[in-house]
Amino acid sequence: MTVRPFPLFACLGALLAGLLALSFLVGPMPVGAEALLRGLWQGDGTPVALVAREIRLPRALLAALVGFALGVAGAALQGLLRNPLAEPGLVGASAAAALGAVLTIYFGVAATMPLAVPAAGIAGALAAVVLVRVLAGSDPGTLAMILSGVAVQSLAASLTALALNLAPNPHAALEIAFWLLGSLTDRTMDHLAVAAPFVAAGAALLLAQARALDALALGDRTAASLGVRLTRVRAALVLGTALSVGAAVSVTGAVGFVGLVVPHLVRPLVGYQPGRALLPSGLAGACLLLAADTLIRLLPTHDELRLGVVTGLIGAPFFLHLLATLRREMR
Repeated sequence: MTVRPFPLFACLGALLAGLLALSFLVGPMPVGAEALLRGLWQGDGTPVALVAREIRLPRALLAALVGFALGVAGAALQGLLRNPLAEPGLVGASAAAALGAVLTIYFGVAATMPLAVPAAGIAGALAAVVLVRVLAGSDPGTLAMILSGVAVQSLAASLTALALNLAPNPHAALEIAFWLLGSLTDRTMDHLAVAAPFVAAGAALLLAQARALDALALGDRTAASLGVRLTRVRAALVLGTALSVGAAVSVTGAVGFVGLVVPHLVRPLVGYQPGRALLPSGLAGACLLLAADTLIRLLPTHDELRLGVVTGLIGAPFFLHLLATLRREMR
């Protein structure tokens, strides 16, 4: 059922605002909403103000930012590749971002410079884009870009595993392993400030290709006849994905399935038009990650679950259902 743009954006915006408020209000420290809001606005240095400004607010904003990046990137790649199983890690950016962050932990830089982790992650994602471009050639087709991305992803994942295997001490190995599981715990406004410009730039590149994605849905030849410059569009989509997803992964660690699940939920609401699915997928991704991170804090577990574990538990059954549906349609 196709939904008109304004009601769809209004519903997603209202849901996002509600989940942001809920994420801000929920936490292990029982603090009333009035006290949190007072601490947020006054910033008087009290424990409540520190909780509001340094813990609750950056965590909620980062969850929304990362979810938006994964959602819009997933919709863009599925539209580009015309493949419902495509997800943001396919171009190698997320694995390369994880490798960059892991190396800072491996060499002990993260202990002295916490912001080195996201900075190295973003650098890794950008390096992945350059490598994919070199491997795919000057005028790459879709298949060449997929194969190049898979190669970069495999290389980065192997080097990450090697760093974990050769960790200098058990503490470093444990820190790497926990980081790879994904989390928003202990993230600050500084992390948000580092990641937000790259996510914004990447998302802007992706959203700018909305009309081209609608044309690509008709086939490469038809899109070219309509004036779409295929090489430029593919490069913009890969670069936009790398910037947004790389910056997101560099802050949170690996968070899977959001970019795969969300576009499938949104696509029927926009008439299966890939260009129209971009912005709603970003908003829905922000809502999904906020809901998952809030659920983590509500569950009565001894140790807080990792965000990547929860999104995996949500996404894996959906992925299996999607595969079963595709098999039935192919018969």
